Amino acid sequence: MPMLPHKRRTSRSAVAALGAAGLIALAAAPAAFGDEAEPELVAGGITPVGGLKPGNTFDVKATVANKGVATAEKVWVSYGVTRGLDFAEVPSNCRVQHVRSYDEMPERWIATCAFDQAVAPGAVYTTATPLRVKALDRALHDQLRLRVDYNDPGEDENGDPAVPGTAPAVKLVEGQAGSAGSARVVTVPVTTVNTADYQVTGAALKGKVGDTVTMKVKFANAGPAWVLEGEGGEPGVQVMVTPPAGTSVVKRDYYCHAQGGTYRCPAHLGMYMNEDAHMAYTFDLKIDKRVAGAKGSIALSTGSRPFDHNKANDKADITLDVTGGGSTGSTGGSTGGSTGSTGGSTGGSTSGSGGSTSGSGGSTGASTSGSTGTTGGSTTGSTTGGNLAETGSSALPITAAAAAAVAAGAGTLLIARRRRTQNEN
Repeated sequence: MPMLPHKRRTSRSAVAALGAAGLIALAAAPAAFGDEAEPELVAGGITPVGGLKPGNTFDVKATVANKGVATAEKVWVSYGVTRGLDFAEVPSNCRVQHVRSYDEMPERWIATCAFDQAVAPGAVYTTATPLRVKALDRALHDQLRLRVDYNDPGEDENGDPAVPGTAPAVKLVEGQAGSAGSARVVTVPVTTVNTADYQVTGAALKGKVGDTVTMKVKFANAGPAWVLEGEGGEPGVQVMVTPPAGTSVVKRDYYCHAQGGTYRCPAHLGMYMNEDAHMAYTFDLKIDKRVAGAKGSIALSTGSRPFDHNKANDKADITLDVTGGGSTGSTGGSTGGSTGSTGGSTGGSTSGSGGSTSGSGGSTGASTSGSTGTTGGSTTGSTTGGNLAETGSSALPITAAAAAAVAAGAGTLLIARRRRTQNEN
């Protein structure tokens, strides 16, 4: 993505050539080598939108102000909306790009409009015609992002090629000084009255004492809405998995972690859960003994989910049928929660329908193919993880090396994200 022009600096070789006397002269004459004056554009005119219903539209009238000391010879205004929203129509002096989900950011659409109009210092302009936005069937908690630039921001490298608009071109007209914004990028929430049905699926296990059986349980969002968590969205939900009594965990799912006799698993790997998407969690259990009436469970963590009206499918049983001989013990907790738990196993897949992306090695994706106006969308992905049983000190060097690699990778990812954020802002 093109970056804003950097402020000019004197090169190191030039400074070395100047010497001490040159540095003194440079310090005494900052005007000769100082920063060039630049425009300082800020955005405004948008406020939070609420109470929408799927199919409703609302208008966005953007404001551009120049708080700098130099004139902006041309202006670009970008409107970004998350996947529950779409643009009803796009002016011909704008382009629209569909951007696939990546990192922790959900799928979105960006309309960038170019205005061949100068904005002088202190001037305030607003769009003569508002941009109309529509709430789709999957809308619930979404975001509208407004950004202004005096250079073309370019296209997102993770998106599809931009498509030009077809509606009549829009212009900037002079606005009131009091409507000026305060930041180059402004984000507001957009909420729609809708529902999303979170549900879990249990498992029926069968085997003899001493056998190792595979347990696979699931969490899904049956829609119709997608769910955005975090800022402007819903609080996160966790999936709690409790194996049946009389079993011990030989392999846990890669993304699940023991808490006593229960395992806490993420409902999704990003900050959102698309409609018709699901997560699968896989465990290998050893049947240690027969326990009369042994039964485990998979359940959603407690918490407010006002969008989920169906609570009957928030919990499901995990049954165990022990065949053949073997001892019978009392009903009690699983032995795999706090002890006997070993490293990660394969699991944590997500999938959906209506266009998809896929990933591996712990990544997830979400996409809605095509350009604006689509209403489909899904999340598809898979996660796999190896397992090292805690069998003694011989496993420690490998475990330590893996931990160091993970820490290094996390640090690299954090630095990359910070750099990207700095470039965008």
